[in-house]
Amino acid sequence: MITLQKHKNDVWEIKINRPEKANSLSSSMLEELLSIFDKAAEARGVVLTGQGTTFSAGADLNEVKSGLAISPIWEKLSEKIAKLNCITIAALNGTVAGGAFGMILACDIRICVSKARFFYPVMKMGFLPQPSDPNRLIRLIGPSRAKLMLVAGEKIDADTAYRFGLVDEIVEDEELIDRAHTLLSASLSANQNHVSSIKKLLS
Repeated sequence: MITLQKHKNDVWEIKINRPEKANSLSSSMLEELLSIFDKAAEARGVVLTGQGTTFSAGADLNEVKSGLAISPIWEKLSEKIAKLNCITIAALNGTVAGGAFGMILACDIRICVSKARFFYPVMKMGFLPQPSDPNRLIRLIGPSRAKLMLVAGEKIDADTAYRFGLVDEIVEDEELIDRAHTLLSASLSANQNHVSSIKKLLS
């Protein structure tokens, strides 16, 4: 349910592919993502996206009762993404909810389609956010807006996400993946040590 396409220019396109379940993430899918990102040190760029009209609804509700929502694997995955030396782009084909936020917040750049919605209902569901998510969210949108999402549980649309700084661009559906690859082009022609150094300066 996770597909990986390795392009000739060493760009890895990773896709959550469970559209019939709104790309909700099971423990096995998270393990697969962790394994892929563990090997992604070989990549010169990463595009993370989803199949269908939802990027990811977060944790598979069938596994929430067995503890998936509080599993440390979410944090391991976001930390793995954040520490990659190459540029990572979240190409958001639709709504992002719950635990899926950790992955997109850990990416360097976020672009989305106009129908995307953003919702992190931890307060309502009785869970704490992943440990690194609040700080990453605050760095992007500020503390008050982070509280709007995490405490008030507000669902925001793509235009609001862009205005807040949660996403960097809104693009047409058919342009999403091409635009993600275009945004990687400068780093692909650069020395990878230089790319890594600039990322560290910006972290």
